Amino acid sequence: MASTVDIANFALNNLGASNISSLDENSKAARVVNQRFESVRDAVSRAHPWNCLINRATLAQDTVAPTFGYAFQYSLPTDPFCLRVLEFSNGSLSYPQDNITSNSGGPVFVIEGRKLLTDEGSAQIKYIGRITDPQQFDASLIEAIAARLAAEICYAITGSTSMVQIQTSLYEAKINEARFNDATEGATQRLEASDFIESRF
Repeated sequence: MASTVDIANFALNNLGASNISSLDENSKAARVVNQRFESVRDAVSRAHPWNCLINRATLAQDTVAPTFGYAFQYSLPTDPFCLRVLEFSNGSLSYPQDNITSNSGGPVFVIEGRKLLTDEGSAQIKYIGRITDPQQFDASLIEAIAARLAAEICYAITGSTSMVQIQTSLYEAKINEARFNDATEGATQRLEASDFIESRF
C-alpha cells in the first residue's frame, strides 16, 4: 500500500523531479511537498464523496441552543474529523448535502463553524472524515491526491505556468474517473465542482 512519501513521489515524478526519501529531508522538493501535503489531502478528500472516507455518526445535542434561527445545534464529529457533511437525517427522513427547505422556508440544516444547526430534535449524518493513513485510501484517491499535489507544487518545482495547466487538467481527469468508479460501486452522491479547478480556467 502507498505511504505519504509514495504519494509525494508520484506527484514529483509527474513533474519530472527526483524522488525524496522523507518529507522532512533537507531538499527543496521535500520542503515544498511538506508545506502543501496536508491541505491538498483535505481538499481532495472534500472534493468528492470517496467511498473509503465516508463515515456515519449520531450527533449529541448541545446543551446550549443557537441564539436564533434554529432550535438545536450539534457538534460535528472529531474522530474522524468531519470535513464535509454529505447527508443529514432526523431518524426517519434523510436530506442530501445540497439540502432542501423546511416548512418554515429555510434550509433543514446549516453548518456554522463546527456546529450543525437544525430544528430537528435528533441528528444523524453521513460525512467525509479526515483519514490521515494513506493505507486506508483506495487507488483512485491516491492518484487524485498525487495529481493535485503535482498541480499545487508544479510552479515551485518547474517554474512553468503551462505545466501547471497540464497538471490541473490531469487532476480534473482523476476526479472524473473517481466519480465513475464510485458510481459503479453504488455511490449516489453528486460530484461538486472543484474551486481549485475553476480558479485555474
